[in-house]
Amino acid sequence: MKKQGITLILATALAISTLTGCGNTQSTNNGGNTDSAQESSSADGDYKFGKIDIPALDGSLCGAPIYIAYEKGFFAEEGINANLTAADFETRKIGLNNGNVPFVNGDFQFFSSAEQGIDMKVIGGMHYGCIKLVVRSDSDLPATTSDPEALKGLKIGVDEVGGTTFQVASVWLEENGVSAKQEKGEATFLPYSDGNLELEALYNGDIDVAAIWDPLGDIAEASGKAKVLVDISKDAPFAGKYCCFYYASTKVLNENPDEIKALYNAVLKAQKWINENPEEALDLIVKGNYSEVEDKELAKKLIADYEYETPETEGSHDVKGDVLYFAKELKNIGYLNGDPSEFTEKLYQSLK
Repeated sequence: MKKQGITLILATALAISTLTGCGNTQSTNNGGNTDSAQESSSADGDYKFGKIDIPALDGSLCGAPIYIAYEKGFFAEEGINANLTAADFETRKIGLNNGNVPFVNGDFQFFSSAEQGIDMKVIGGMHYGCIKLVVRSDSDLPATTSDPEALKGLKIGVDEVGGTTFQVASVWLEENGVSAKQEKGEATFLPYSDGNLELEALYNGDIDVAAIWDPLGDIAEASGKAKVLVDISKDAPFAGKYCCFYYASTKVLNENPDEIKALYNAVLKAQKWINENPEEALDLIVKGNYSEVEDKELAKKLIADYEYETPETEGSHDVKGDVLYFAKELKNIGYLNGDPSEFTEKLYQSLK
């Protein structure tokens, strides 16, 4: 991901600060593409499962599998007349609870909602991380340290206190022996509603670390003003773990499990297709207006680093173990209250 001259900009990614990384929404149409394989199919009666609204339009590159499942007709192959929609985090979780939203992608920010009673299940893993911790180019902060004093007193920029970037930074601090609990006063978190403003605060010295969504960390590094301290797709303590998952409404899963399986099969097909055809995938994403991509090489590298699960690799990755890992970490920083193992047993459900 660390290339010179990066000009990739995901326009909506700059405004996704208060929602989840794979579950935020800005756009309000089916990508603006009227020539997709999905739309060329006939009426709802020709689909086994009829029309299904899928909240997916958020401008994020890591949400590519749902865009591609729509564009390449994989939803249609599975008997689904998919309608990609925009919906905020509250709408998604309430929809999952009552069954109006059968299926979404999202990160571990959904976990606290599940503990609070929103009836959903994790049914599969999606990809490795899409958040980075960025520091100024002249910073000597260590990514890991045996001396917690080196990291105490940091001012850390996040999208919102309690949001996903906040949780990522908190886990990183706790793993390095620094309390992320605000009452302890060992670190200060400052929220920024716009990622560009967060980077400006970093450059100006108002904050020491920016916890930020892709692709902004890479753009900052390419500018020469910053460097990536932690990339959660590959660095400790997040390396080798999916941060983003597919969630299903428990109500729909109980009443119509075949529908959920069909939705999941479609995105697995799309993920395989993306892995095999990254340039064509990006062409479809750009043409469909799902994300604004100006540097395809960076976008290709980001997609590769996410390492989407495929039909062939499904089951080889310990998705349940990843759910348990993040449940333990969120418990440690005070965002889950119950026993992590019991929570994981309740939240995770394999479709096999």
